[in-house]
Amino acid sequence: MKRMFQKGLLPLALTALLPATGVAQDKVEASVGLDIVSGYLWRGQDLGNVSIQPSAGISYKGFSLSAWGSVGLDKEDDKELDLTLGYGIGGFSVSVTDYWFNSGAGYFHYGAHNTAHVFEAQVGYDFGPVAVNWFTNFAGDDGLNKSGKRAYSSYISVAAPFRLGGIDWTAEVGATPWATTFYNDGANGFEVCDVTLKASKELKITDKFSLPVFAQLTWNPATEGAYFAAGLSF
Repeated sequence: MKRMFQKGLLPLALTALLPATGVAQDKVEASVGLDIVSGYLWRGQDLGNVSIQPSAGISYKGFSLSAWGSVGLDKEDDKELDLTLGYGIGGFSVSVTDYWFNSGAGYFHYGAHNTAHVFEAQVGYDFGPVAVNWFTNFAGDDGLNKSGKRAYSSYISVAAPFRLGGIDWTAEVGATPWATTFYNDGANGFEVCDVTLKASKELKITDKFSLPVFAQLTWNPATEGAYFAAGLSF
């Protein structure tokens, strides 16, 4: 991942492996997937060009353990490996994610001042028409606040899915609640940094095979950035 803002998802794709609303399953379920994206966009940030993003997860009775990675075709793009432990029941979800990026210290370096890991906690609730999530970094290579101390960098998002014209859509708004060098090359305080409109559909290939595709427009009011990306899921 590019060190544009001292790292930064979940990638957002990780949420696909976390427990969704409903009753926790009574048997072990596993998943594996692969996304190919034209650009790696995360929380309003441009983190790379064309990327291959594998994922795998296992879940049981509401608990889940998942892995997610990103490898950019541009040699300047960082490689990323994320591990997430989560729990969900009904619309409620909570998780802890370990992000690691290969542009810093080696994987097994966990020192307070010598690590490329970032540890983040998440709590959220899916109300159906809208889902709200809060994320906070609590350890690792976090950003700094205006006093030069650990910022406990945080991000809040509100997402609303809907269907229009035979396509599934998601509208999402995300913001940083306080100052940190972790986001937006240095967020000065409360900043709306992600306004995204995403469209998804199943592209029918044969009678028995279809390919999920998506396209999204993202605006970052804090940095005055605008991005457009598309991807395929396998």
